[in-house]
Amino acid sequence: MEPTTGLILRRITQTDLSVSAHKLATLILDGIAWKDGYNGLSRGTAAFTLTTLAEKMDVSRQYLSVLLGELEASSLKLEREKPNGKFAPWLFRFAAFDQSDGPHDVVSKGDDTSLSREESHKTIFSGHINIDEAPNVFRTCWAELIKAAKTALPCWNVDTQAIWERFLAFNRARGNARVPAGYLLGFMRRWRTGSSSTAPKASSQPAPLAKEDPKMQKLHDHIRAAPSANRQFHASDLCRLIGQAAYDARVLDVVRRFGCPRFAAILAVHGKAVLAGEISR
Repeated sequence: MEPTTGLILRRITQTDLSVSAHKLATLILDGIAWKDGYNGLSRGTAAFTLTTLAEKMDVSRQYLSVLLGELEASSLKLEREKPNGKFAPWLFRFAAFDQSDGPHDVVSKGDDTSLSREESHKTIFSGHINIDEAPNVFRTCWAELIKAAKTALPCWNVDTQAIWERFLAFNRARGNARVPAGYLLGFMRRWRTGSSSTAPKASSQPAPLAKEDPKMQKLHDHIRAAPSANRQFHASDLCRLIGQAAYDARVLDVVRRFGCPRFAAILAVHGKAVLAGEISR
């Protein structure tokens, strides 16, 4: 029997957990993809940054770690991994439901599967893409889909237009004039950010655009200037200097300019302030 929202929710309520751990499990359940490929995730997987979860739970990062440990040790068997880089979201799944022969007392009936059958949970890349039709992705219907899907993929920090151009070049090199839209999602899921040897051999661009893009390189330089272990001290120092409102505005500006997660934007703001001499390292 395939797991459903109803099945997992019943198991959560039947599991001996603290009230906060129950709430955290429900939040993770709410973010689970019910069809392979939805938002770039595999079926049964949810993607969150720890900062996002802490904000939704209104708890500290330290207490969030305690709650995650409680879920990991419970019969829900929460598993998490971060395969796409230091600043990418964590991927979560309840491993207890990976087996199809689970306990009969929580087997889902046919009347509680509506959430996994809704149109919004279907694979988001459908139809076909004409390779030579639109060089500017923002004049197509694919820009928003790329931005939504890349958040949990290896190309999470790559500019949307850069992903589109790499995809077009990849297919032109192979003589493809029209391809299924699912190819775009597959291309993003296989994105490589390592050495040039991991790029497609037939591609005319041997080095990853993530490293070639001066805009993203600038972001990374700022992040490197602010060690994550000291971010609370940097935040306090900078807020005292410029005020909370100005601090929040700087973070929001970085998120909008680079399309990066809030945590990465915070580090970039701190690093830029260190380089400008506003705060000490």
